[in-house]
Amino acid sequence: MNSEQQTAKAPFDTDVVIDEISSFVAEQTGTRPEVDQDLFATGLANSMFAMQLVVFLEQAYSVTVAGPDLQLSNFLTVKSMAALTSRLQAESAADFDV
Repeated sequence: MNSEQQTAKAPFDTDVVIDEISSFVAEQTGTRPEVDQDLFATGLANSMFAMQLVVFLEQAYSVTVAGPDLQLSNFLTVKSMAALTSRLQAESAADFDV
């Protein structure tokens, strides 16, 4: 079973996701952000990095970030990205239950 299949089947663990997103940001920027730190206001992120964040979330958590979810507010902080991911996974699971 690959990591995407494990993520799709395992219960969502917010603390793990926050740590994984924080690690990704740290790898890309050289700075590990606080969970509530505004990545854009502090200069850690820009519009190009926002697209990297979208791709990372989609690939790491088997979600699709599109339409109204492509709002800056969903990517301001590690915590907001974890919340977005949790919601998208819950919506995806609900779609499969129908």
